[in-house]
Parts: sequence; C-alpha cells; structure tokens
Amino acid sequence: MGSTAGPVWGRREQQDFRSRVRGTLLGVALGDALGAPVDRATTDGIREAHGAEGITDLAPAHGRRGAVTHHTQLTLFSVDGLIRAQVRRDTGAWHPPTDVHRAYLRWATTQRDWGPDERRKDDGWLAREEWLYARRDPVRTLLLGLGDETMGTPSAPKNPGEAGPEAAARSAPFGLLVGWEPQLVVQLAVECAAQTHGHPVACLAAGAYAVIVHALARGESLDTAVQQALALLGVRPGHQPVSDALQRALGAVRQGMPTPERVSELTGNATAEGLLAAAVYCALVGEDVRHGLCLAVNHDGPSAAAGALTGGLLGALHGETALPPAWLAELEGRPTVLELADDFAMEMTQGPALHGPAGASPAWLTRYPRGA
Repeated sequence: MGSTAGPVWGRREQQDFRSRVRGTLLGVALGDALGAPVDRATTDGIREAHGAEGITDLAPAHGRRGAVTHHTQLTLFSVDGLIRAQVRRDTGAWHPPTDVHRAYLRWATTQRDWGPDERRKDDGWLAREEWLYARRDPVRTLLLGLGDETMGTPSAPKNPGEAGPEAAARSAPFGLLVGWEPQLVVQLAVECAAQTHGHPVACLAAGAYAVIVHALARGESLDTAVQQALALLGVRPGHQPVSDALQRALGAVRQGMPTPERVSELTGNATAEGLLAAAVYCALVGEDVRHGLCLAVNHDGPSAAAGALTGGLLGALHGETALPPAWLAELEGRPTVLELADDFAMEMTQGPALHGPAGASPAWLTRYPRGA
C-alpha cells in the first residue's frame, strides 16, 4: 500500500474537500436513514404503508425518525481506521487494511457490549460514542467476518461465497483519499471488503464504488467517474459481472422516466453489483439529492444499502450544502458524523501539523492513538 504525494492544499481546496467529505459521510447516513424503515419491503408494501409515491420523507425505524443502520456505523469506522493509519505511519507502520480491520473489530465490539469500556485507552474517541452501541440489523456475514481477530485478505477472504452489498456500502471513505492513485484506492477497498465479503463480485463492487467516489471528490462528473471505474475494473480478473452492471446502469439512463421497477430491475438479486448499478443510476437521473435518494429506496430490495450507496455518490458530487436540511436536522448521530468528517479532512490536508517530526498534538493522539 502506498500513496502519491497528494494535491497541494490551498485554503479554497481545503474548504472544497471538507465540503465533499462532509457531503459524502452525511449522504451515506441520510440515504441509509431514509431506506431503513422500508428495508427489504416490496414496492407494493412500501406504497401501502407510505402512499402512492412511496416513502418520500424520514420515517420511524429502530425507535426514532432519522435512525441509521450498520451501513453508517461501519462507514464511520472505515474513516476512523483511515485516520489511524495516517497517524501510525509516523511509527514506520504503514498498512491501511490492518488499521481499517482494527477499526471494524471496534465496531464489532459495539454490537456485543452495552456501552464503551473506559479501560480500553487505545480505542480512541469514536468507539466511546454511546449511540453507536446499538444493533441495527447487521447481516450475519458481518458478525461472522469480524467474529475473531483473523483478518480476511483477497488471497484468504472471510466468507468467500458472500456477494452482498454491505462491504461496498461502507467503502465511500476510501474514495476520499484524493491524494492516492485511483488503482490504489480500488486495491484498498478490495482488500478491506475481503475482511467480511470474500466473493469477487462483492470485493470488486466495493473497489468500483470507492474509485467512483474518488473521481467525484476530485471534481469529476459522475459519468466520467463511472468510465474511469470501468477502465480500472477491466484489468482485474472476475470483473465482468460488475462491469456489466455498471454498463446496464448507464444504459438505463436513456430508457425514459425513472421508475421503481427500473431500479428493482438493476438491483436484481440484491448482490453487490446490482446495488452499485442501482445507486449509480439513481445518482445520475435524480433531479436533486432528495429525488435521487427517494428513487434509491423505493423498490423491492435492500433499501438502506441502496440509499447509503446513492447518498455517498451524491454527497461527494455536490458537497454538504446540497443535502436536504430538514433531513439533516433529524439525522441520528449528525454531530458525530460531522466531527469525524472534519477530523478526516484535517488529517488528510494538514496531518504533518498534527503529528510528525516537528511534534505532535497530544489531543489528536488521544483521539486517534498510535497503539491500536
């Protein structure tokens, strides 16, 4: 794992980047929260419960409006792991998949324990956020993949038959490593996906999603971002199902008005490549963020995953100010998401001022310890 020297960060560039980081993470959470109340319901069932247009506003799930699921939880721990990787680099240790895996194990603890354990000093601040200690329908694949300390890798993946969308749905943060070469972003997302979802389709869908976010975060259009992803996928064995799904998404854009049936068709049997295709389609045809997210969740299938994937794309593309403010006002955990987003943006643009040869900020190293 390596990276380039990265962009030159003027103040305007830093502000744009921070807006896209916030947009991406809040977008994932909003899409996840919008889809949670109707997750895996049928289109007919959604219309019966929410009216002819389906769900068009946040609705109660897990005891409140604006509740997020494991997709958002794991996305936040992906960010935490990436910041920790940067901080640990000072020690000469540089293997981001290991740091992300440690972060995922901290998430797994939140699924077992009642609350934070203050004795675990190396956990950092995110693992001490009490609201994250909640089981939000995590699929068994995640709990099995992170059920012991062994890290799955592409050559020895966890759950090698699992092709679900959950690994892709936590992979937006890898795309926010805008200083990295695109092929390294793909590789990192693939390696981290293999920690829970070992099927090539799940891993390559995660890689494709991350590199699309990467292009968007660097200011490219969504169409250009998808073309770049297709070019990078084309050199990888087993890419055809994911490449074909992305091509179907692009083709569907030209087939007239978007409908729930078209989204369901793209989603297919709810494996990773279908959800990726549906998200790309909804982000391309949505008139605005709200419309794109409503399209993403009103269909037969995993609405929370589709919403999370679509929200990450729209947030990276448009930045935080394009997100619906009334939804943000009700979003569970918004202060945590914003704090983590700003920490990530600060680490990626000004890391040497926080920790490095010239000295380190004790507060930063308390938040993101080097030890684990």
